[in-house]
Amino acid sequence: MDVNELFSATLNPDPNVRKHAELQLRQAERTPGFMAAVLEAAASSQQNLAVQQAAAVYFKNRVSRSWEDDSSIPVQIALAADEKEMIKQRVVPILVSAPVSVRPQWTTVLNKILAQEFPEKWPGFMETTIQLLRNQGDLQSTYAGLVCLLEITRVYRWKSGDKRVELDQIIRETFPVLLEIGKGLVGQESVEAGEMLRLVLKIYKSSIGLELSRELQAPGSIVPWGSLFLQVVGKPLPEDDNGERDVTAWWKAKKWAYYSLNRLFERYGNPSTLSGAAVEQYDDFAQGFVEQFAPEILKAYLQQVELWIQRKIWLSKRCLQYTIHYLEACIKPKSTWVLLKPHVENLVSHFIFPQICLTDEDLESWEDDPAEYIHRKLDFFEDFSSTDFAAIEFLVALAQKRKKHTFMGILGFVNSTLTAQQAAGGAANPREKEGALRMVGALAHIILAKNSPVSGMMEGFFVSHVLPEFQSPHGFLRARACEMMNRFADLQFQDKNNLGIAYTSIINCMGDKEIPVRVEAALALQPMIQHPEIKNAMVSRIPQIMEQLLKLSNEIDVDALANVMEQFVEVFSEELTPFAVQLTESLRNTFLRIMQESVDQQKKFNPNDDFDASEYVDDKSLAALGVLNTIGTLILSLENTPEVLLQLENILLPVIQLILGNEVVDLYGEIFEIIDSCTFSSKMISPTMWQIFELLHKCFKDSGMDFIDEMLPCLDNFVSYGADSLRQNPTYLAAIIDIIQTVFSSDRLGAQDRICGCKLAEAVLLNLRGAADQYLQFFADQAMVRLTTPGEVKTADYRIYLLELVINCIYYNPAATLAVLEQRGYVQSFFNLWFTNIGSFSRVHDKKLSICAITALFSMPQEQVPASIQAGWPQLMQGLLTLFEGLPQAMKNREEMEKEIGNEDDFGDFGDTWGEDEWDEAAEEDEDVKDKDNEYLDFLSREADKLHSGTVTLGDEEEEFGVDDLEEEPLFETPLDKIDAYVLFRDLFSTLQQSQPQLYSGLTGRLSDREQALFQSIVNQAQVNARDENRTFNENRIQVIKQRTP
Repeated sequence: MDVNELFSATLNPDPNVRKHAELQLRQAERTPGFMAAVLEAAASSQQNLAVQQAAAVYFKNRVSRSWEDDSSIPVQIALAADEKEMIKQRVVPILVSAPVSVRPQWTTVLNKILAQEFPEKWPGFMETTIQLLRNQGDLQSTYAGLVCLLEITRVYRWKSGDKRVELDQIIRETFPVLLEIGKGLVGQESVEAGEMLRLVLKIYKSSIGLELSRELQAPGSIVPWGSLFLQVVGKPLPEDDNGERDVTAWWKAKKWAYYSLNRLFERYGNPSTLSGAAVEQYDDFAQGFVEQFAPEILKAYLQQVELWIQRKIWLSKRCLQYTIHYLEACIKPKSTWVLLKPHVENLVSHFIFPQICLTDEDLESWEDDPAEYIHRKLDFFEDFSSTDFAAIEFLVALAQKRKKHTFMGILGFVNSTLTAQQAAGGAANPREKEGALRMVGALAHIILAKNSPVSGMMEGFFVSHVLPEFQSPHGFLRARACEMMNRFADLQFQDKNNLGIAYTSIINCMGDKEIPVRVEAALALQPMIQHPEIKNAMVSRIPQIMEQLLKLSNEIDVDALANVMEQFVEVFSEELTPFAVQLTESLRNTFLRIMQESVDQQKKFNPNDDFDASEYVDDKSLAALGVLNTIGTLILSLENTPEVLLQLENILLPVIQLILGNEVVDLYGEIFEIIDSCTFSSKMISPTMWQIFELLHKCFKDSGMDFIDEMLPCLDNFVSYGADSLRQNPTYLAAIIDIIQTVFSSDRLGAQDRICGCKLAEAVLLNLRGAADQYLQFFADQAMVRLTTPGEVKTADYRIYLLELVINCIYYNPAATLAVLEQRGYVQSFFNLWFTNIGSFSRVHDKKLSICAITALFSMPQEQVPASIQAGWPQLMQGLLTLFEGLPQAMKNREEMEKEIGNEDDFGDFGDTWGEDEWDEAAEEDEDVKDKDNEYLDFLSREADKLHSGTVTLGDEEEEFGVDDLEEEPLFETPLDKIDAYVLFRDLFSTLQQSQPQLYSGLTGRLSDREQALFQSIVNQAQVNARDENRTFNENRIQVIKQRTP
């Protein structure tokens, strides 16, 4: 069967014939000359069009798959060099003569080749393109030239600086010709002219995305190009009611004209938005553009808006969106604001408001696909390309940046609209009412701002216009009423009856027949718990509310619902404890359902479909992530119920197995937190958890190595709370050591990951005393090799953790560790590093570890201590006293951090939502608006400049930030926590004084008066601590006796 027959067979309605043809095509790929034959079939004008298309699609896919030799693609058959050269010679001539329906395939082929070959490996392509562009007598050639130039500009689309120097030359050579072509096309009406003009404008658009070349900044370029864009914007187009006008070539051309005008102004031509290096690069251009050109664009846009308001023209959604974005950009500069200002009232009432109101399409989505409606409309899956969100952003910008002139007018319009709707009774337009409420909700943070003149009026507004809508026959108004309560969560109701009505209404909406209403009710209920009255009222209902939330989350995947559940689990943990098992089972089932649906959808995904499977999977992943967070919060709330936790571990086993077994890396962080929470809360490792440990080890070796930082807390728990099992089961301990060895040896991992290795090794040394002797040399070697290799350790925190790994070895077994250091020649370098950095041991843990290690050294029989080390005993004593001198402050810092954690406000997220905003009308209303929008961007730009210039080095970073990186970790538990360092010190020197008086005298006899006083204060504190401990022990003992006495 020849090539033409093969492609014809792939179109056969018989699936067996199709499958056999596809198999033969795959087998033929290795045949010499096969790609040339396919090329002929795809390019032949004598060929049946369907067969030609099939061959072109195959050719495109083969080039996309095989142009690069990629070992990650299974059974890839790379294209030979002679095949590539043949394709490069043929592709442009074929594109010139290709039928319209086949052009997209050849364009994709061209795109793939240019991305890999241009300009270095295809130097003649630019000259070919220029020749095609100049052959304006042949439309096919000109069209092909435009396609070629567009694909060239796409090569440079995301390149900047020196990487796009060639593009500047290309612009100089081609854009004058391109401009003439565009000017010749704009006055025509044919579909072909529209398609070619679309390409002209898209070429320009592709060249200005990241940077604006100096050639395009020049007046000789910006004026004629800008005039062309304005001609396209204002060009009347014939009416077409087929519902697909926005995808026609002429409307796409208009879209790119709007885009380019907006991009020129918003990114390069607006001085108020320039930041960092862009100020120097574009300030001159921006000053001229904002004064001379931006006002002309605004006038043109306003003309189009007025025609739209009068219903004399139709505008596509993207053109409307770009118009609104441009109007928003005109708010801050004085030169455009003075032109925009007189039109604001008309724009808000007749242009912006209609965009905010619900459309027929919205209501159709509400009825037929409520999940889609929720994701598009209810503010937590915002569609930033839609006109309604663009209109909301414009409205908020007006009220914030030009408050004095616009804010009260906007509220006046809203009030008159709602009053008119209220008076209309049965003739009211519910869509306008919903749109007006949405406008108010968008301005909530301004309305409730500190010193706002209208915040005190809002309770009356809610009573008149919001609370009644909970009873509306229109579901979208009930949903909006819930959303308004969410937006105005910080509104303080003077009449608590009104707050009670709102709460009761939201509870009723939780059982509404419409899914979007139930979702909005759930989201509104969450912030209401900041009101004590509502929180108390919810206590008796919380199990039923959680049941409703779980049911709703099984009807629609919205990650915000999981956030609500997580908050409720945290706040109402005591009330939910009796239902913990049932709740966990429901959450597990919800998670497994979401994951199964995600897998099923991926299996159904057809690369040739328009359906965006990645977006679907992302939505599912977010919902699944939210469920896992809720499970984690629930587990932490059950810390004092070990028997319940054991049940939960078994319930969650399938979830953990699914994620780790199937390498769902997007959820690794959350599942590691759940394992951490289970083991930390129960303070033991169950048989179920040891099964999970085996999965963890395998996961680490397969795909989890890069997640060692997230995995560390649960691994630490396995060592800390499973020490007995590790002693009894060498396989488990070997797995822990294997992880540590891999972290230290893998080239994939860096300093931060090796810090995790140090922490895990420390857990082994502190918790498995006497059971880790065989690993002592390995730990000490790993640390000292890095500490003594020049340039290896570049941050202070890494250096401290490496030092502490050796210090841990000393504390574990001082004699064996000293022997290793002596054998390797590391003794002097280690002790020098230890006491050079002793001031950097800022945390309680750091100080106590060094104290324990030094006391262990002093406790050694002197005959086991090398003479070279004994000579440094006085310095070691001084270091010990230095550690104790800083210990009280470190303990105080830790206590303060523990208090901060304990005193965190449960409702902090709600209380601060709008509290930072203040009412300010002081700025001169018609001057340029200078605000804080760009301060952060300026900071980032300055930091980027430093990095690029090399003025920031790792050494600088270490000096400035290194010590501060070691912060207290109040939730981090180790066996050192149980050791009283003061008592340890007292007992050591008491023993030395009696058993080794010569050593005692050598250590204490050289102390200064200040050091003697410090020594005595440590002993005195030890006496106090010992008395307190005995008192506490006796009190606890008496309490136990009383409890046992009948």
